[in-house]
Amino acid sequence: MQGKKTYQEKLFTRFLLSERIPEENFYRRLKSVLDLEDLYKLTKPYYGSSGQKSIDPVVFFKLCLVGYLENIISDRKLIEHCSMRLDILFFIDYDIDDELPWHSTISRTRQLFPEEIFEEVFTKVLKMCIDKGMVSCHTQAIDSAPVKANASMDSLELKVPEQDLEGHLAEVRHISHRDKEVYRKAKENKASKEQQSISANKQELAALKSRNKKWSKDQDYRPGAKNKGARYTSNKTHYSPTDPDARISVKPGKARKLNYLSQLSVDTGHHVITDIRAYHADKKDNQYLQDIVGRLQSRLHKTGMLWRNCIADAGYSSGENYAYLEQKGLQSFIPAHGTYRGGPVGFKYNQEQDHYICPKGEIIPFKKVFKDYRTATLKKEYRSSSKQCKGCPLQAECLGRTAKEKKFSVTYYKEEYDRNIERVESKQGRYMKAKRQSTVEPVFGTLTQFMGLRKINTIGLQQANKVMHLSAIAYNLKKYLKFTQKRTKSGAKALRSLLCEIKTLQYVINSNLSPLNLA
Repeated sequence: MQGKKTYQEKLFTRFLLSERIPEENFYRRLKSVLDLEDLYKLTKPYYGSSGQKSIDPVVFFKLCLVGYLENIISDRKLIEHCSMRLDILFFIDYDIDDELPWHSTISRTRQLFPEEIFEEVFTKVLKMCIDKGMVSCHTQAIDSAPVKANASMDSLELKVPEQDLEGHLAEVRHISHRDKEVYRKAKENKASKEQQSISANKQELAALKSRNKKWSKDQDYRPGAKNKGARYTSNKTHYSPTDPDARISVKPGKARKLNYLSQLSVDTGHHVITDIRAYHADKKDNQYLQDIVGRLQSRLHKTGMLWRNCIADAGYSSGENYAYLEQKGLQSFIPAHGTYRGGPVGFKYNQEQDHYICPKGEIIPFKKVFKDYRTATLKKEYRSSSKQCKGCPLQAECLGRTAKEKKFSVTYYKEEYDRNIERVESKQGRYMKAKRQSTVEPVFGTLTQFMGLRKINTIGLQQANKVMHLSAIAYNLKKYLKFTQKRTKSGAKALRSLLCEIKTLQYVINSNLSPLNLA
């Protein structure tokens, strides 16, 4: 016979949340392996000794992790989502009749805790992955990606110089009517006086002059000029009053936006994130590499791991970085950038005397070291005299029509460049390139599409750094629960361990390191 279900709420009932959550449930398994009891000691200095009790620090971190595991970036939607899920309530130690924290409590607590607390939790989860055998450590892939800031291009305002604004702009650049418009005035200007003033030097502002000239008088009459996006903006002349730490950046084929730059390091063994940090988006990748390497190497050494190979794309290329990595005992596999100058073709270099010899046997001596302001790289200048080149049969071909003497520049860190290029072009270098593309780029895609890093929902560089750490923690925990270590036969396993120890000892001997430094 046909059945019909009638529902009537019971006044008294026996209900245990733990009995309703399956053993294989993701959050039940995560609760059994994630121990955050250390947070009580770490966060105690940031609370008073009296007053109303705040949210439990462990509950706060678990709620934040749920947001990134569920790809929810809104605190309000996060609380609504958690209230409807029994497994999440069980994970955060709440019962079905317990009232969840107010969404604004999540925002205030995130601002209360400093960055160091989030980094401590990240390091703790990384150690869990290391102890499980998920991190090989010997090779780390580094890459970056812009992440949209919580600010609009419509609210951009002009920076104010120390002298009169109109007089200054008339002196150093052309400006159109569109550049001055503010389409959406910010309710509160959070930028400091320093952030509101122009800090660029005369050379940088002069470089903008030719580009801005095209956007000056005739810009207002071009097709589409009335569009609010039809204006030329630059970090040197504009700032965001709602989020002063956000910077204007653009990638080919994409619109100009206010972004933060996420710098990510991934272990090539099982794609575990070993380091992540938020930076300003108005600088190049190679300007951040030394800070990334110093922080990452220190973290790995504390866990007793040995890092040998650093792989990255050409954006991190610079002579200073190559020299720094060699000083740290790391092998770089970073393709050389287009600014590299290795000397003219057909000229022989004398390293002892530091001069070049032309095809006709004339010596081209070293003159000076200078910094190319366009590429911000150090270079060495070599120049001959007009007497040496006068009457040379190769003069027209070598000097051109107007020059009377041979003059050229060479990258200052040429030796470091050459050693790196040799590694990149080797068989191992081609393998490392494929390894980088298959390691760090999919991780960034997962973070931005499925782990809540498509947009920064906070204001300020420090808050953005916390968001990126939480997203990376959630990613590593998901990898941790999915990871299953492959078992090998006892003889093969012992042989592999012996070979690893031999390679490590060889590396120590070649690097003149003490075995105690490995601990």
